Amino acid sequence: MAKPVHAAVGEKKVHCLICGGDTFREREVKLNSTGMEFFNLAWANESATGLICGSCGYVHLFVPGSLKVYRTQG
Repeated sequence: MAKPVHAAVGEKKVHCLICGGDTFREREVKLNSTGMEFFNLAWANESATGLICGSCGYVHLFVPGSLKVYRTQG
């Protein structure tokens, strides 16, 4: 299981849009499109960085390179 992280976009700390939590699990999320799936080219779809809220499970998506991720202490 992924270790908990905190994150920021620029100087602004990321908080969950649903519950306000600030601890997340990070993972890559494929942005599949119907056309690419139809032609069996799903592997070529773009990816986003997903942050899954540690409190409520809401998934936040960010374009690659826009996010700074920090490991939590502990």
